[in-house]
Amino acid sequence: MDNENNFEFASQNTFKKSKVKSSSGGFGKSVFVPFISGILGASIVMGVCFGVPSVKSNLLAGGVLQNTKNEVINKTNLIDITDYSNTSIQVAEKTLPSVVGIKVTYQISSIFGSSTGEATGSGIILSEDGYIVTNNHVISSESSSYYAIQEATGIKVKLYNDDTYYDATVVGTDDYTDLAVIKIEKTDLTPAVIGDSSQVKVGEFAMAVGNPLGLDYSVTTGVISAIERDVQADGRSYTVIQTDAAINSGNSGGALVNSSGEVIGINTLKLSGNGIEGVGFAIPISSTTSIISQLIENKSVVRPYIGISGSEIDEYDATRYNLPKGVYVESVGKDSPAEKAGIKKADIITKIEGKEVSNVDQLNKVKFTYNVGDTVNLTIKRGTEELEISVKLEKMPEETQITEQQTQVAPSTPSIFDFFR
Repeated sequence: MDNENNFEFASQNTFKKSKVKSSSGGFGKSVFVPFISGILGASIVMGVCFGVPSVKSNLLAGGVLQNTKNEVINKTNLIDITDYSNTSIQVAEKTLPSVVGIKVTYQISSIFGSSTGEATGSGIILSEDGYIVTNNHVISSESSSYYAIQEATGIKVKLYNDDTYYDATVVGTDDYTDLAVIKIEKTDLTPAVIGDSSQVKVGEFAMAVGNPLGLDYSVTTGVISAIERDVQADGRSYTVIQTDAAINSGNSGGALVNSSGEVIGINTLKLSGNGIEGVGFAIPISSTTSIISQLIENKSVVRPYIGISGSEIDEYDATRYNLPKGVYVESVGKDSPAEKAGIKKADIITKIEGKEVSNVDQLNKVKFTYNVGDTVNLTIKRGTEELEISVKLEKMPEETQITEQQTQVAPSTPSIFDFFR
């Protein structure tokens, strides 16, 4: 019968028969003398061994000897995970008091009438006097072709080891980075310790802390799977930290922390679908500090704008229509920096500050590294000409969308990247 597992014996040893020679005293020489010599030799060795304390203790305790390189001989070691376990315990104890649960109440309108809905998420305490950062999508409204969610009618915050729900007010929101700051009227809170996400290494310890699926104050552990991972979600690009620490609905806005209990990210996205496990994403904390400060001080984020709407010319379109990859300018805003600089409809922006771009999102990513009043250089293809045009960035008007507009219709296929409350 065929066996699923194939086993093989080791190569056979060849034994040779000994020839017995008959001679006087043969038994004594061939058997008795070697036997007695063996016993005497073993006794001497054991005596010496028992004269050495460390060897004696190992022998009596059933332990094993070690050579001069401290390598264990003939023993299978169990891995001691005490240090890892203690690290997890200490990190959880340090972080949990600085993470909150958030419950949001909405008024929902549909063809069937109005009703009230609830959503949950997490947040991170920023200050002793009640400032909390979370994801914008946790507290913002959503709509679909079937229903419309009005503005949140109530936001409540639950603290660690405290059954009271505290009313929260929205301080400021930023849709582009998916960040929001809320505040509760309470003091003596435990602010989170903010780390430096620019120092994060692939493979290092990571713990996600939040309130997934209504399970208050859960922690999951894993490692940093990747850094500076670019993902597309909800029609926008995010540069995030990837981790295999389990992240589920309700974790949004919670903390991703390192082995020192320092916040290195804000849990935001997960990869979902059949056969997908352990692929979650967090906004690097170092990229949020300026945004959070502006939200607290100004209630909003001041960003520069160029003033165009455009569509992507990808590699396929570039080859098909014999065009360069870039951003095709669909329209130019009146009195915008683009109009003042001489950018025209049908121009193709191929580079900003020497960096190639093929869509508006890439254009925004570079542009947002500059401030209002800065000048950026655009490389533009106009017909057969290649032009270098300098644009002085201005403050985005209140009525203008937060980014240069992408007019190309997004694919209808649902994204496998899901935001989660």
